Amino acid sequence: MLIVPESKIADLMTPEAAFDAVEATFAAMARKSAYNFPVIREAIGHADALYGFKSGFDRESLVLGLKSGGYWPGNAEKGLTNHQSTIFLFDADTGKCSAIVGGNLLTALRTAAASAVSIKHLARQDSEVLGMIGAGHQSVFQMQAAVKQRNFKKVIGWNYHPEMLSRLADCAAELGLPFEEVSLETLGRDADVIISITSSFAPTLLDAHVTPGTHIACMGTDTKGKQEVEATLLKRATVFTDEIAQSISIGEAQHAVAAGLIAQSDITEIGAVINGTHPGRSSADEITLFDGTGVGLQDLAVAAKVVELAQQKGVALDVDF
Repeated sequence: MLIVPESKIADLMTPEAAFDAVEATFAAMARKSAYNFPVIREAIGHADALYGFKSGFDRESLVLGLKSGGYWPGNAEKGLTNHQSTIFLFDADTGKCSAIVGGNLLTALRTAAASAVSIKHLARQDSEVLGMIGAGHQSVFQMQAAVKQRNFKKVIGWNYHPEMLSRLADCAAELGLPFEEVSLETLGRDADVIISITSSFAPTLLDAHVTPGTHIACMGTDTKGKQEVEATLLKRATVFTDEIAQSISIGEAQHAVAAGLIAQSDITEIGAVINGTHPGRSSADEITLFDGTGVGLQDLAVAAKVVELAQQKGVALDVDF
């Protein structure tokens, strides 16, 4: 069995490789050759933590496995990231555990890659202003991945705790882009692409904030009850997701579906756009919304890639297990 420790991931996995792996995974899901198993995600009643499992199987690549982990909100005070996870890969022919991979950085990279895939396939080509809602650890990965997809001229941002916006400002500066702190109303009006990356259980971005032509990626922590945008916004938008079952149960669409504002049939897998079986954006005035729920197959795809790279560079630990 191979082990790729968390400490080795940064030198192995690139945002570009994560993007390719996630895009290919979405395409395979839409072809029905890859599928996710039901998600287990629970509050454990300790440390305010959410813990669970995401797993799946890709019949094309024969990648089989699971990610175990969750969200510990107090970890920042301990010098740790709030999201903690480990990915386990299994031999599809024998069921033997083939690899254990550190999942923290990979989770950040694959989450950012998912929103970037949505920007590539759904945002207007002339998008120039990137709006960021949320300034936590994941926000930097989101911005870094997003700017590769369109010729953005400016980044604007809002966060519940304004003192944290310096993280976005510093990231934008490193990318050579100006940054401005704005109100939610201004962000919704001026941004061509909006990435929401929060752990909110009440809508932050309202329907009235968003102007025609905007692309929105809802990428925050997905669980029962989470909500980053007003449910009526999904009725006005064309809604895409990574996996419909998760979107309506633990994703952003759960509230709109429960309220009867949209039906499950109104939601399209983004893999269909990638594969060319759905046209994606149909006009410059259309609002598109990507509900990124974070499927297990994303984690398995990036983990399989990093194992491949670790073997090539001779840094994977091989243990008898």
